[in-house]
Amino acid sequence: MPKLISLYIRQVLIGFAIAALFVAMLLWFDVGGLWGLISKDPAGPVAVFMLWISNGIVFAGVQFAIRIMLMAEGRQKPGGGQRLRIFTEPALVRSEAKKRR
Repeated sequence: MPKLISLYIRQVLIGFAIAALFVAMLLWFDVGGLWGLISKDPAGPVAVFMLWISNGIVFAGVQFAIRIMLMAEGRQKPGGGQRLRIFTEPALVRSEAKKRR
């Protein structure tokens, strides 16, 4: 299997594991009365599954994006431009205020 595919699968699994922890914490701390709603409804397990899948998609994407960005080569010194000063003196601007009646 190509390295990029295995990296993607690994990061997606990590993202879904983080999402499972996140959903478990939402239920444990009863955020917004979520545990009460899910435990009393017969469709509660479906709701938990949908919550886990939707958060898993987001967390997996973020996890993969972070991993790809961390693969960048070593930091380079900032370059470009000579940072020349264009204006050496501040410009004097006159402004007149209108009187209120």
